[in-house]
Amino acid sequence: MEESISGFKVRGDWGDIVEHGERITRALRDAGVHDPDADYGARFTRAFEEWEEWRPKAHETLDSDVSEKTADQASVEEGKGEKAGKEPDEDIKTAGEKLSESYERLEKDDAEAAVGNWKESIDYVARAADSAGRKALRRVEDTVYQNVMTQLAPYYFDNELVSANIQQSARGVDNGEQFVFEVNVNDDVLKDDVSDRLAEMDEEIDRWHVEVEKDTDAAEAIEGVEPPPEPEDNSKSTTN
Repeated sequence: MEESISGFKVRGDWGDIVEHGERITRALRDAGVHDPDADYGARFTRAFEEWEEWRPKAHETLDSDVSEKTADQASVEEGKGEKAGKEPDEDIKTAGEKLSESYERLEKDDAEAAVGNWKESIDYVARAADSAGRKALRRVEDTVYQNVMTQLAPYYFDNELVSANIQQSARGVDNGEQFVFEVNVNDDVLKDDVSDRLAEMDEEIDRWHVEVEKDTDAAEAIEGVEPPPEPEDNSKSTTN
């Protein structure tokens, strides 16, 4: 892994890319970003969930799964109507009802209430148009992004917690696909915590490979393998 001011970067095959995302996720989780009651979690819980959803998984592919998730993440944000869970036709129906109420108020000589209902009707029409426009733009954007932009730019993710991008590089020596995956933590203090945790992970792995002795007795008992004979001690002289 390479660490710089722009983030934490790895180069390798898909397995390396997936592992890098998992290690970043574990470091963030250890820092408490997933816990709403923790200091970081109060700010980043939702952003962490978005990152967890986007990061590449072992069963996914770059061209299909990550491309689709990137297009979704990059799409036009929801408008007021969509955030309220209303479809454009629902807002148009409500606008008609408000307009009818406005006429009823006029018939009752309640001009002030009539104007209020009329304004609400206009607001619902505008919200319906906004929602319809966003949906249409989002459909076009998804198509353009997945079929064109990912051929020109890296697959990327960006929110208040994490900025990341994956690029496909030249094929490796074994003709396998190779990738570059860079992840940056946008909060400087949290980034230092993540850096320290990643370093600790590397030390744990090194200690495991270097210091832990193999338990051959356990393996022999499980597999039913006879232990190898002890080497003969040929250090003593056999001359007469």
